[in-house]
Amino acid sequence: MEGELTTLVGPEGEDWRVPVSELESRQSELASRLAEQGLDAALIQNPVDLYYYAGGRQNASLLVTADGDSRLFVRRSISRAKHESGGDDSPHTVESFPRMAAFAEEIGCIPSMQFGVLPHSFANRFASKLDIIHDCTEIIHSQREVKSAWELEMMADAAEVQAAMFEAVYAVGGEGVTEIELVAAAEAVSRAAGFGGNVQMRRFPLQCDRGVIVAGRAGGIPSFFDSAIGGTGPHPMASMGSGFTKIKANEPVLVDLVHLHRGYVVDATRMFVAGSLPPVWQERLEDMITVKEEVVDVLDQGLDCSQAWRKGLALAEELGHGNNLMGMAPDQSRFLGHSVGLQLDETPVVAEGFDRPLPIGGTMAIEPKVVHSNGSIGSEDTWVRDDQGMRPITADGAIPWVTEW
Repeated sequence: MEGELTTLVGPEGEDWRVPVSELESRQSELASRLAEQGLDAALIQNPVDLYYYAGGRQNASLLVTADGDSRLFVRRSISRAKHESGGDDSPHTVESFPRMAAFAEEIGCIPSMQFGVLPHSFANRFASKLDIIHDCTEIIHSQREVKSAWELEMMADAAEVQAAMFEAVYAVGGEGVTEIELVAAAEAVSRAAGFGGNVQMRRFPLQCDRGVIVAGRAGGIPSFFDSAIGGTGPHPMASMGSGFTKIKANEPVLVDLVHLHRGYVVDATRMFVAGSLPPVWQERLEDMITVKEEVVDVLDQGLDCSQAWRKGLALAEELGHGNNLMGMAPDQSRFLGHSVGLQLDETPVVAEGFDRPLPIGGTMAIEPKVVHSNGSIGSEDTWVRDDQGMRPITADGAIPWVTEW
């Protein structure tokens, strides 16, 4: 089986496993955070966090103790779990999962669990057997807010693919083309570059389309998704994003594209039009770029995310967009930016209640948009706050805010 695992490579035969040095530093940092909180250990079972700490998302439970010991108990597949953890260099042991009745004795401690992200029935099965009462969800989410140099490299690589996705939209678009045809062109680029097929999210119902392209009036249709842009979707079971609306001359076409490189999200939005944008739409776009610059400036100063929301909202209202910012009443979203990483909806958020700055190493998609019954418009890029301040990861000015077919 070990020989067969050599086929687990990237498109050009690259080793796409998470570096062992990353896994070591993440587990060590988690151990320190557990010790600071007076917790003996954490039992990690959420698939996204298994990938973050153990390098893969097998059917497994990772035990990390405050003393720095790590053990991965695997139901399936143990051979892949060993390989994805770094093989002989793995920072943790990889073991078969014992009988549940023997698990408590095997681990020899009462760990905390991720009650905030696990299904109740699943979590309760472990909690009742192990007498677990403490939740480590926020400890893990807080650690993941700060990205390493390697994680930022993954996001930079994702941004390059995303730029090619926008180029694909330009190549096939024009009057009479449907939204879903544009999405298909962008997705072909993304999949060929290694996108795994799922955009990971924290919030129930944990669903999101990777490409949301809405033309004209479709841009004013809300959906279940807590975002400025809903879209028709192709049918009621897939009731957000792109559908069969055709592009009409001189109507705004909002193109919001997500790409994930080795699990890491970048998110950006640009406008397209068959012909030219009417002056009213051009003015609205310029206003949203101004709001974006205000939000970036507040975060650049190290001020709280909630303050960035209030300043951005106040400016949008001053410019006359209060009733249309991030949707139309009663379906307005109350944020202007969301952190991204292995998931699309990480923390902190540019919204009320996040009374803390974006941390150094934090990555955030900033996306002021306005929505009207006859369309939507706005901008979005993914940013990182480093020692020098806010820096764009995605294209920023390198891709025009409006592209004409």
